Amino acid sequence: MRILAIDHGAKRMGIAVSDELKMIAQPLEFILAEPFPEFLSRLKVLLREKEVELVLVGMPRNMNGSYGPAALKVQEFVAVLRDTIGVPIKTWDERLTSAQANRFLIAGNVRRAARREKVDQTAAAILLQSYLDGLNPAQI
Repeated sequence: MRILAIDHGAKRMGIAVSDELKMIAQPLEFILAEPFPEFLSRLKVLLREKEVELVLVGMPRNMNGSYGPAALKVQEFVAVLRDTIGVPIKTWDERLTSAQANRFLIAGNVRRAARREKVDQTAAAILLQSYLDGLNPAQI
């Protein structure tokens, strides 16, 4: 069983998935946020295909640890997912994942146009890897 991470965005949702041993996160794809029914449909396909046991959703926080307006949107998104997908959901601090993803892609000489397509799924992979790194071996 795997863990699937979602980097929530207004336009695109970055998707990453763990390996079966829950040690390595891999960027998978991005899914357009709208129309939302199409997003949910694609997400459900991925959940089945990848045999996902947990969905990890990035929770945006301010640098001081507080929650802002973006966090409220993610909370609403998570509430809809809980009613729809039938897989446990957990939120995880996503501070600076998009900035890290951009730096990573720039360092890899990824052109600007390609970065726009890859940044969301790369941010989801960074989010997921931070979660995986924090897992106790007994939790795996």
